[in-house]
Amino acid sequence: MHLSTTQTKALTDLMKLVADATDGDELRNRMALPLLNLLRADTYVSMVWNGGRQRFERVTAVNMSEENLRSWDSYFRFVDPLTFPMMRLRKPTVATQVMSQSELSRTEFFNDFLQRDRMYWGVNVYFYEREQCVGDVRIWRNRERGNFDASEIDIMKMVEPAITAALARLGWRETAPAHDECECVEEILQREGRLSKREAQVAWLVSCGCPDKEIQSRLGLEYPTVRFHLGNAFKKLRATNRATLVGRVRLLLAHRGREALPSSLALGEGQAASLRH
Repeated sequence: MHLSTTQTKALTDLMKLVADATDGDELRNRMALPLLNLLRADTYVSMVWNGGRQRFERVTAVNMSEENLRSWDSYFRFVDPLTFPMMRLRKPTVATQVMSQSELSRTEFFNDFLQRDRMYWGVNVYFYEREQCVGDVRIWRNRERGNFDASEIDIMKMVEPAITAALARLGWRETAPAHDECECVEEILQREGRLSKREAQVAWLVSCGCPDKEIQSRLGLEYPTVRFHLGNAFKKLRATNRATLVGRVRLLLAHRGREALPSSLALGEGQAASLRH
């Protein structure tokens, strides 16, 4: 197996992330760029299967529009000919192993969903700890890159056990807050804006007027990591600048009728005011 310099660095970065991970959502989020570089791909989506609800949840994505993500959950999952067959195989699977490209290109799923974000060649991996699917990655290439080959699938088979072990170790908090509990901002932004936990934290602090260096200090993150999560929040909330992002965040919170701060992010009134000026 020959890896280019870019792929070697991506593999090193990926394995370090897996080894150091302390949060499952953050790991799936931060794996995006190393995996895209490792597989020379363009689009990354990751979800977690909730067996009790029979739904995919906790979505994170790179280079896929928020509108398209919502359309999959609201409609295209019902006509998706790939996801569940690939999931049942429990191993890294190229889309063309399930359906030929000529067949796929004639489907509504391909023409009205995949092609919106130029997704042409795909590979899915579902990480299973015994009978539980603890997460997945769905990686797609634009047409001009060509299909994934056997050596690239071997790469995924090589990293799959380590990723599975990390996601299984970190686990997921699936219990919802009691109905009469005050719902925190972080949870609203994750659900309504499809943000990861870190993206929600960063987006909320931006809406409170925090500069990036302040966010870095408050969350204990490195500066490039703050920028990475902020960039994802911009994409998912379709914001072009910080002012637009603040508007999107406030709109989501106003829609839910809640603006209570989670205790982990609470700012005093004086502190929040000073950060705005």
